[in-house]
Amino acid sequence: GNPLQYSGLENSMDYSPWGHKELDTTEQLSKKKMLLRFIHVVTCVTEPSLLLLGNILLSRYKTFGLLIHQGREKFCQRWKNFWPRLSEDVCIVTQRYETLIPFCNPKMLAGPFPHTVVLHGPAGVGKTTLAKKLMLDWTQDNLAETSNSAFYLSCKGLNHRGTCTFAELISANRPRVQDDIPAVLARAQKVLFILDGFDELKVPSGALIHDLCGDWKKQKPVPVLLGSLLKRKLLPKATLLITTRPGALRELRLLTEQPLFLEIEGFSEEERKAYFLSHFEEEGQALRAFHSMRSNAALFQLGSAPSVCWVVCSCLRQQMQRGEDPAAACRTCTALFLRFLCGRGPRRGAQAALRPLCLLAAEGVWTRSSEFDAEDLGRLGVRPAALRPFLDGSVLQKRGDAEACYAFIHLSVQQFLAAAFYVLEPEGQEEEGLGGRPWHVGDVRKLLSREERLENPSLTLVGRFLFGLCNQRSAMELEATFGCLVSTEIKRELLKYALMPHGKKSFSEVLCCLYESQEEQLVKDAMAHIKEMSLHLKNKTDVVHSSFCLKHCENLQKLSLQVEEGIFLDNDTVLESGTQVERSQNDQHMLPLWMDLCSVFDSNRNLLFLDISQSFLSTSSVRILCEKIASAASSLQKVVLKNISPADTYRNFCLAFGGHKTLTHLTLEGNDQNDMLPPLCEVLRNPNCNLQYLRLVSCSATTQQWADLSCCLRTNQSLTCLNLTANEFLDEGAKLLYVTLRHPTCSLQRLSLENCHLTEAYCKDLSSALIVNQRLTHLCLAKNALGDRGVKLLCEGLTYPECQLQTLVLWCCNITSDGCIHLSTLLQQNSSLTHLDLGLNHIGIIGLKFLCEALKKPLCKLRCLWLWGCAITPFCCAELSSALRSNQNLITLDLGQNTLGSSGVNMLCDALKLQSCPLQTLRYDPPTPLKKVSRRRPKLNLETKRLNLGFVYLRGTYGGQRLSH
Repeated sequence: GNPLQYSGLENSMDYSPWGHKELDTTEQLSKKKMLLRFIHVVTCVTEPSLLLLGNILLSRYKTFGLLIHQGREKFCQRWKNFWPRLSEDVCIVTQRYETLIPFCNPKMLAGPFPHTVVLHGPAGVGKTTLAKKLMLDWTQDNLAETSNSAFYLSCKGLNHRGTCTFAELISANRPRVQDDIPAVLARAQKVLFILDGFDELKVPSGALIHDLCGDWKKQKPVPVLLGSLLKRKLLPKATLLITTRPGALRELRLLTEQPLFLEIEGFSEEERKAYFLSHFEEEGQALRAFHSMRSNAALFQLGSAPSVCWVVCSCLRQQMQRGEDPAAACRTCTALFLRFLCGRGPRRGAQAALRPLCLLAAEGVWTRSSEFDAEDLGRLGVRPAALRPFLDGSVLQKRGDAEACYAFIHLSVQQFLAAAFYVLEPEGQEEEGLGGRPWHVGDVRKLLSREERLENPSLTLVGRFLFGLCNQRSAMELEATFGCLVSTEIKRELLKYALMPHGKKSFSEVLCCLYESQEEQLVKDAMAHIKEMSLHLKNKTDVVHSSFCLKHCENLQKLSLQVEEGIFLDNDTVLESGTQVERSQNDQHMLPLWMDLCSVFDSNRNLLFLDISQSFLSTSSVRILCEKIASAASSLQKVVLKNISPADTYRNFCLAFGGHKTLTHLTLEGNDQNDMLPPLCEVLRNPNCNLQYLRLVSCSATTQQWADLSCCLRTNQSLTCLNLTANEFLDEGAKLLYVTLRHPTCSLQRLSLENCHLTEAYCKDLSSALIVNQRLTHLCLAKNALGDRGVKLLCEGLTYPECQLQTLVLWCCNITSDGCIHLSTLLQQNSSLTHLDLGLNHIGIIGLKFLCEALKKPLCKLRCLWLWGCAITPFCCAELSSALRSNQNLITLDLGQNTLGSSGVNMLCDALKLQSCPLQTLRYDPPTPLKKVSRRRPKLNLETKRLNLGFVYLRGTYGGQRLSH
């Protein structure tokens, strides 16, 4: 029979499930009465993770003699063939957390507020069982006048309750205890409320915080009563214990007052291993099965629930008994659960039995229900007789003492069967349900939508299982076992909706689903239209999924990659012998997967852009990647490498890129590498080099290395854009660069020296270089302490007609009004300068006045002026307004992060209303939107967001990565 079925032990006993006595308040509870209440509590526990909780707790009362012995034997007999060694398992899972709960551990200091404890964790790890054990402990030492009371509230059961008082709510179906409620609630500090399964509570949005009530005698809707309890409006001195799955944590954080959150993790790795050893007779088989499960990270994570461990053990034992490799069944979660279902399902009339089961599972997932009563079965047209074979096979279990109340052995089993619902052909059934009855199950589009999964996280695993069941072998096994037909249209639907919720930058879940299918053609079809992908490899599982799918992305054009620390073990660290063994084992598993992932360079001829940032690689993984890039006929045009370890990574990449004619853009940034320049110079010297844009950030180099780079810049004719941000030049290094700029063969057109610790001392040589260089059009000197003196020296070079500079970025350069005098003079002398960024310089009223004088002159060619955060006040706006009236070239003006005031804005309005004013974009911090101006000049772009335009646009476009655009 069903090892999970329970026929109540308490039918002939006088008991109370909440732990407070039903007898007269002056009569003491005997230990026998308390034991009987205890028996009710533990026999109501149906969480498969901790079904022998009673075996442990009943042993506390063994001195009661035969009564205890008989109750214990009768209780334990039901599980002994089903959950081996669960008494030890329960002890591990429950006792581990009790010392962390304030009201269970007298050594913990009590807070100044009533305790609210939230037990959260995935399904089946023992949250409910632990809560019920704590309820028992809360009441076990109660006396007549000082007894503690505990009330258990199931959120699923509360979904059907109507308006009532709080007293009626906690005493429902127990009319004999209603008279004691006032006395119990009067001692609120001795009352424990358990709110079990908060994630299953179905209430309208906002219902838990609306119309809160502090009177437990008032009639209120159940959501109001629960919200009042959670927010401590009702019985604020009581202790509250809540259990939930992770999906409802965010809401609970908002609802509860100063809660303690305690994560229930279930079995640790060692405990899972011990469980396998207890399940198999031979240690070798147990370890082989355990390592098979360990190889699948998703399955191993599910194994934190003891019931899943039992599923895996049962399935793999059958595999090995038939002489089959257990690793094959553990390759995907779908394969494992399919073998479990086929091994424990019926053999006769299987098709008719499977359909109702899958419908029940799908309905439960979509409605977030884990238990199904006679009303649910009747509404769906499911007969209890149809479920009997799966009840006998332990796929289903009965809950409590109800005749027709069912639950799946674990949520993951329910999710697998819900996925099977989508692949089974209806064969003449009416679409709305069995027997024409309606159901609440979403279609494939809703199942795969991001919004639905955020609302109902259980749908995520259903989607993965659905992809797994599209595997041809899985479909054939399902058809052969149950005699049903698997839909051929489901693949088309999955391809239609698989990428819909993810966009172009979030592919983790997509790759996980595609890997679960183990169908290469399905992966190719799904990836056929993907041109841009961003991968964040956080663990081995991500590498497994990516390596399986990426090699089939034949049309991929841009790949962004981030590898977290720990995937590859660091080869540069001095390792102990044990760690060396661990590294060897890690490389043995990871490097073949990494090689598969890197094969994208072999299989893809369309890949143009590669970005590897914030990544922790190893010498071996870098070698494999570089070999793949060097050997493949790669079409890469742009490569970005930022903050990558180990130290020699950049050098190896440069050597790999040396012979690629297609490479035009290269960014090397991070970690103050001191060996970056030599291999880079080799790239620039290569006759096949076609590099046009080079960004070299945070590079520690010697004077000789800078000299080598300067030499390369004189000979290389392809490089037109050079970004040397955050490099500290030595005196000789800076002089060498300026000499290069003066050389007639230097082809640089855009140069960024942002944050290079330059001072006015460097400006004289730079100015002389600008005089003779006729190619340089863009220069970024942002975040260098040039000062007014440095600006003066620069302007001396810019006044020469040979200078062709058009864009000058002086963002945050310690410039004051004195520096504006020199800039104003320059702008009035027919200078080629058209873009000027003076952001974050304290130029003030006087500085702006000098700039306005230049704007009024017809020779001023300035088209874009950035004055972000320049201490401009309303007193400056009259002069600026006058300049805008007469200027015929300025199209962009940034006045963000300046206090203009209403009066200043109004002055600007007078100029902007004129049709002759050429200004197209104005950025400012408003006090007042310029609505009237917008109506008169609809083409004027008024941006009131506080943007650091000098930083975002000029430094990003001319001094940053987009310098070459």
